[in-house]
Amino acid sequence: MTPSSARLPTPLVPVSASNTGVGHGHEEDTSGTEVPPLSLAEVQAAGRAIVRNVEKVLDGKHVAVFTALTVLLAEGHLLIEDVPGVGKTMLAKALARSVDCSVSRIQFTPDLLPSDVTGVAVYNQADRRFEFKPGPVFANIVIGDEINRASPKTQSALLECMEERQVTVDGTTYQLALPFTVMATQNPIEMEGTYALPEAQRDRFMARISMGYPDTESELAMLDSRDTESPLALIDAVVSGEELNRMMWAARGVFASAVVKEYAVTIVRATREDRDLRLGASPRATLQLIRAAKAQAALFGREYVLPDDIDSLAVAVLGHRLVPTSRALGHHHQDSGPLIEEVIRRILATTAVPGARASLGTPEPA
Repeated sequence: MTPSSARLPTPLVPVSASNTGVGHGHEEDTSGTEVPPLSLAEVQAAGRAIVRNVEKVLDGKHVAVFTALTVLLAEGHLLIEDVPGVGKTMLAKALARSVDCSVSRIQFTPDLLPSDVTGVAVYNQADRRFEFKPGPVFANIVIGDEINRASPKTQSALLECMEERQVTVDGTTYQLALPFTVMATQNPIEMEGTYALPEAQRDRFMARISMGYPDTESELAMLDSRDTESPLALIDAVVSGEELNRMMWAARGVFASAVVKEYAVTIVRATREDRDLRLGASPRATLQLIRAAKAQAALFGREYVLPDDIDSLAVAVLGHRLVPTSRALGHHHQDSGPLIEEVIRRILATTAVPGARASLGTPEPA
């Protein structure tokens, strides 16, 4: 569970606009040389290369792969929820292998401790002082397998990591490496020995996706391609860590008009007022919906967000944050997943885009 190439963390210094390493526009590397973001054409080309690379091991899952890449580019966290054996971990591993960043994997179990995730301070007898030994969360991409098998105490250890990009151990705060993304999987069917993620934990994931079963052609192709070796051995990184950072900077610069932002807010507010929902989406959901839409627009090579970007991402970004009423569940005789998707699509179908569509793609003059 040790990161493959993560650097030893250092205690967090007072944060200011000049040392956060996260901002808008151009960024600086460790040498002080200004590094510009990639052009949107370069982002689109790199995104296609990553998708093609991942699809070497996952046939027929283009939507899931593209959504996972969108979340990575939007600097969010991804929850992959589906039945066993459909490629949840394979998707996370293949996407991580496609990018030349530090990667770690955590197999969540009921006896896993918070310190097994974040790290622990160990007493060094030779130096007579405590030394911090970083846990697997100190990596650019953290793959969490079966996150709902860990105890609530261990699950909560990820809360600060996912939201603040930092870890606090024995009163000392350590900054996580950037970029930082958690890709967690869980099985919604087998509930024995599991601990359901609380709403506060789910809300920190930008999106939730499901893999679904492969079609006949894809399953037949899998029998031939995986007969002798692991398909992960066939893929290498196609994008460097620096290029990934520059792709993220480019995505941040994509323009979202006031009309698009109002449309996103209207959709999110509608979930809070819907008769079939006991809990609607949070303001964090609105922010992450816009961020994901910017990343998707960048992957399409567009410098502006369209309402269609909001529509295509609404189920993935909002679905896991919503809680249906018991009355709605009883009337539909189904689990919450299909019901919530139905509610979101109904809201999208009945929500008009404010203003004129002609103004959606034209940034205001600086």
